[in-house]
Amino acid sequence: MSKFEQYNIVLKDITSETPMFEFDLDNVFFKKIDSPEVQIGNVKAKVSVQKKTNTYELKFEIDGIIVIPCDRCLDNMEQPIHYKEKLLVKLGEKFSEEDEIVIVPESEGAINIAWFLYEFIVLNIPMKHVHAPGECNKTMAGKLKKHITRQKDDDDEEDESVIDFEDDDDFTTNESQTDPRWDGLQNISENN
Repeated sequence: MSKFEQYNIVLKDITSETPMFEFDLDNVFFKKIDSPEVQIGNVKAKVSVQKKTNTYELKFEIDGIIVIPCDRCLDNMEQPIHYKEKLLVKLGEKFSEEDEIVIVPESEGAINIAWFLYEFIVLNIPMKHVHAPGECNKTMAGKLKKHITRQKDDDDEEDESVIDFEDDDDFTTNESQTDPRWDGLQNISENN
């Protein structure tokens, strides 16, 4: 018995009706997938299957929360997941993915959607995931502020770049001067 057998959808048994499948993706699911991106979560997935002429259309609705590390302070944070996706599946000779259609062997007549569910969740994680302003670990924020602050020596003048952790949801560097290497690039866009 496969550890993901409960995520099999038998396509050849589907008639003209549109069945609905519901899955609870919890910590056990994420541990079984054994991927580093997400290990903890509580996500509900609803999958409806509609039989078309030569294909099956699977509609996914994924809703829940996963726990991932904050990019800024590395403490765990809750990331809401809300995602809808469609997947076209066709019966064929062997398993393959062509364009936007997944082909499953007709002899099996079923598709296991466990990995698709996981991919949809991971693809829904924003590139940058940080705590809301003021919720980052204060100790780590202080250490980052200390190590990111740079000192620049120009003719015994010190120019410190300051990172504002409290007012901005992003690390921003406030510098009094621009880097002269970038000044030349500004002229390129002005001349075009």
